[in-house]
Amino acid sequence: MIVSYIYAILSAFFEALRNVSGKMGLKDMDEYLVTWAFGFFALPFLLFPYFFISIPSLGNQYWLALISDGILNVTATILQLKSIKHSDLSLVIPLTSFTPLFLLIMAPLILGQYPTFLGVIGVIFIVIGSYILNTKRKLITTQRRTSDYLDHFKAMVKEEGPKLMLIAAFLLSITSSIDKIGVSNSSPLFWAASVHLFTSVTLSPVLIHEFRNHTKLKGMDIKLLFAVGAFSALSLVAQYIAITTLLVPYVIAIKRTSAIMSVLFGYLIFKEKGIKGRLAGSVIMVLGVVFIALS
Repeated sequence: MIVSYIYAILSAFFEALRNVSGKMGLKDMDEYLVTWAFGFFALPFLLFPYFFISIPSLGNQYWLALISDGILNVTATILQLKSIKHSDLSLVIPLTSFTPLFLLIMAPLILGQYPTFLGVIGVIFIVIGSYILNTKRKLITTQRRTSDYLDHFKAMVKEEGPKLMLIAAFLLSITSSIDKIGVSNSSPLFWAASVHLFTSVTLSPVLIHEFRNHTKLKGMDIKLLFAVGAFSALSLVAQYIAITTLLVPYVIAIKRTSAIMSVLFGYLIFKEKGIKGRLAGSVIMVLGVVFIALS
């Protein structure tokens, strides 16, 4: 069980490294290309081991899980992109923190997984901490009053962008539950490769149409793209190993602690300011992890 917690934390760590390398190499690229690159450049690292190991035997639910998971993932991605286009990034990104909260509902319905009371408290703490951590970035940047935390909730009712992001967060709670079924009917590594391949192939026609005359394609940093792919692959494989024994809401909640690591990396690498102001959100998230561990 302890090993599973280590894998969940490793998933968060590699997710943070993916965000850092993504910021370095993808900052001038269109969000459609960024999304595609996250999946496509992870494939070499996920498929290469199968030159040396055999493909696992696939269970009866594998194909149904892959098709449903892939369609929902692509739909969530499109909604996220539309959300980003409709609203400020600082307004909609914190809403992705609600995925673990939705999982408290979806995991019992889809998987029959029921968290303990302490586990639920832990998930809620991580959601609140992640939300504060992300919104704090906006408050520091704009130097507005702390009452601006309410802007995100007001926007859920009034603005199209936040509504789309909330729907995307809900869909991702479903795909996270389906991932458990996919892993059970294959293996963590093979399932990660399957999902990435499905998403990349599905989005390729959109990219061909979107970027056939796109000059930014010439400026892609291939080395950094492969780094992004490697960290994305490692994060997902660690996540899928963790969900083989841990409850899905716990794993996804712990993975959200990548926000803390991203803040630290931002401070150390990019010399970003305001790290002290984000301490409250970080402490609440750590407490959430402690509650989950105690559960």
